Amino acid sequence: MNLYFRFIELLMAAFVLVMARHTFLRGKYFLHIFQQKGYKIKEYRGWLFEHWNQRVLTPEHVFFNLVIFLLLYFMSNTITGSAAIITLSMFGFFWFGKFNYYRGDRQKKPIVFTARMIRLAIPYALLSLVIPVMATGGAYLGRIPFTDILMKQPLFHSADIYVLAFGWVLADALMPFLVFPAAMLTAPIEKRVHQYYIDLARKKAASMPELAVIGITGSYGKTSTKFMIRDLLEERYSVCSTPGSYNTPMGICKVINNDLEAHHQILILEMGARYEGNIDELCDIVQPDIAVVTNVGIAHLETFGSKEAIARTKSTLVRRLNPNGKAVLNVDDPLVREMADLREDIQVVGVGLERGEIRATDITYGPEGTGFKLHINGVTESFQTKLLGAHNVQNLLLAAGVARLFDIRPGTMAVAASHIEPIEHRLELKKEGDLYVIDDAFNSNPVGARNAVEILSQFESGRRIIITPGMIELGELQEQKNREFGEAIGRAGLDLVILVGKKRTQPILKGIHSVGFPEEQVRVVNSLFEANDIVRDFARAGDVVLYENDLPDTYNE
Repeated sequence: MNLYFRFIELLMAAFVLVMARHTFLRGKYFLHIFQQKGYKIKEYRGWLFEHWNQRVLTPEHVFFNLVIFLLLYFMSNTITGSAAIITLSMFGFFWFGKFNYYRGDRQKKPIVFTARMIRLAIPYALLSLVIPVMATGGAYLGRIPFTDILMKQPLFHSADIYVLAFGWVLADALMPFLVFPAAMLTAPIEKRVHQYYIDLARKKAASMPELAVIGITGSYGKTSTKFMIRDLLEERYSVCSTPGSYNTPMGICKVINNDLEAHHQILILEMGARYEGNIDELCDIVQPDIAVVTNVGIAHLETFGSKEAIARTKSTLVRRLNPNGKAVLNVDDPLVREMADLREDIQVVGVGLERGEIRATDITYGPEGTGFKLHINGVTESFQTKLLGAHNVQNLLLAAGVARLFDIRPGTMAVAASHIEPIEHRLELKKEGDLYVIDDAFNSNPVGARNAVEILSQFESGRRIIITPGMIELGELQEQKNREFGEAIGRAGLDLVILVGKKRTQPILKGIHSVGFPEEQVRVVNSLFEANDIVRDFARAGDVVLYENDLPDTYNE
């Protein structure tokens, strides 16, 4: 009999370990989601609401508590304590023993334990321990820890399985909600940390009065344009620019505080916005001398509410220019063109494929890149670049507009443009084994997505394949724009279409079918990993694969 009781106790210990592991991994998962949502409470709350029955309140939580209820209220007089332990432990092992439900082993962008994440994780971990510690102490000791509350005697010398199981499952279920109090507890600390770095950046920028500051904003193309401007200006100047998509207050402060040095003559800053007022926050750190506005689109329409609000926010960069500043504007975009009238004391340079004082004609592109003729100040110069797409020509025109302000010759610009490498994940053409890959995985938008499909359609090296989950954050227009994207895919004459996300890609699928594209050439999968498996089986030497957008793990279905 002692061996039997020992087995029961070991079973209970194993149950606690299984639940502790699951709770830890679940907590890490929701911290990861919060990080991917930019530590924004509102966006994290929206994600929880959207996934409440998939990730937040899961079937295992509901069914396990249902089993507890059935055992307590219908079988408490007939089932023994040891039988209850065996029953609940087995259910616990079955439902909580694995964690692949959250795809933790195949994350595209793993959680990063930055200083901020560590500060958040400490109170989060402490809060997550409260219920398990109370349940475990109450079950084994017959007393709620840290209180004088006595519980009934355990069923025998082992723990009370009902208290233990309910406590651990409740704690596991509450993990997504504990992010809120943890974030509230650390918010004053984060505010002080942010202000410290902002003050440091302001002071450093103010200490360099000869520094020319270029601010770049727009719905699409900011990062590409930034690097093009950098590459053209580096032909004659010492330039510091934000890396990648560093376009937030902390990203800009990090570059100013860590990378900006006394020898730098020009500072190029990408200025992003998800809400009205974001550009003002960035200009409060350092005010630009030159503003570059790429376009006004419908990116982040969900947070802005209207295209007019987006235009108003982007125009803040022009309004906040230093006195006698300069603005380089994409005048093909009517909402950007209107920004030329915001200030009378600034110099405006208009560029565009269709209008403006700096224009491009005779655009051709293929596997080797893009060629075009640049018209500037009455001079025509031939350009050849490794970049793909007409929208990259538009971005190069903006860069040329800035270079003109710094007296760089068109011939020098052309040489610099020929050396520009594609930005990672933005129509980046590369060879992977026997396949050509067009990597356009970063932050797809309606214009860029259609351009990418058009480029893919012109490749003749082999069969043409597209993998896409569609576009997000387009508000009320999301379904319409994705359907139009599907129509463009259907008309492009591709050989295989792989849609990622069965629910999310329904509008794309409808668009594809509406133009008569063969159904047998369309595959719908739940994740990028499944899509890649299909390509490995289907593709052969010379085929071209376009990755159009790659949503983070928070969007996996």
